[in-house]
Amino acid sequence: MVKYADVETGTELEPKRYQVTRLDLVKYAGASGDFNPIHTNERIARSVGLPDVIAHGMFTMAEAGRFASEWAGDPGAVVEFGVRFSSPVVVPDDDQGATIVIGGTVEEKLDGNKVVLALVARSNDTKVLTRARAVVVLP
Repeated sequence: MVKYADVETGTELEPKRYQVTRLDLVKYAGASGDFNPIHTNERIARSVGLPDVIAHGMFTMAEAGRFASEWAGDPGAVVEFGVRFSSPVVVPDDDQGATIVIGGTVEEKLDGNKVVLALVARSNDTKVLTRARAVVVLP
């Protein structure tokens, strides 16, 4: 578990890789209630101008939130979180799917043992989230 006293502004967070497959998207659709076929049907995704099936934006955002909570060592430590979506995560129909690589830096230390994390999420070398920030409370 990361401690507030051990964290410095500018500290780089080790990137982590998260795989997403078409099966993950089907499961997420069921859990979220978002059954938009661009997330599960290649023909429909292509018919609306997408290169292939894409991950739900909220799925991608959730992976960034997962990264922040795993870094902090406690899912309850994330007290603020927000992102902007910049590009979709394209998920091919194979056994590998897509990889979302998430990393970041400690942007600022705040009162109350809070730190601001500036997160970066990429898939296929494309930035998929912008303005991704998490405020985390540390012991």
